[in-house]
Amino acid sequence: MTVMPDRVPLRERKQQRVREQIIKAAFELFAERGYAHVTVADIAERAEVGRTTFFRYFGDKQEVVFYDEQAILDGIIERHRALTPERPTLAEAVEHLRAATVAICEDVTADPERYLAYLRLVNETPELRDRSTRKFALYTGTLTENLRERGATDLVATLAPQLALACFNTAVQLAGDDPEALPRAVDAAFDELTVR
Repeated sequence: MTVMPDRVPLRERKQQRVREQIIKAAFELFAERGYAHVTVADIAERAEVGRTTFFRYFGDKQEVVFYDEQAILDGIIERHRALTPERPTLAEAVEHLRAATVAICEDVTADPERYLAYLRLVNETPELRDRSTRKFALYTGTLTENLRERGATDLVATLAPQLALACFNTAVQLAGDDPEALPRAVDAAFDELTVR
């Protein structure tokens, strides 16, 4: 049997549906009861799957909140590698990180309701805020390594991702509860940087 390149195999579509059911159920429950008052068993029951199935897709309920973490990291790296020249200056590195950051913001706000639910959860839950901080440290560390691989100086490789993260964090605060404003707010924050 030949699989059409643009068609996802049935098994993968079923797995994606189950994964989405679990994510949807978890976010509904978190909104209703608060993160601390929801168990894996609650999520599995709402999603109409067994606990074993839940654990086949997610290690714990934190992983459900950060379900797209790896895809976001992969997207950032892929976009950044495609744009970054060899031995970039600070200005070049920041400009390419700007493009990658804006694109990622457009991706994560494509589902505004889920983005806002995620934002509320992270802001209201200390353990999720901690995980989010660690996630962004991973992102900036990975970007630093990528810039070093492209021949950037240590200063450029370290500073550019930190500047991008500062612009992103500023934009999140400025955009507030308006997901559509996030990409524009990121652009505006980068506009304020004077990098030579």
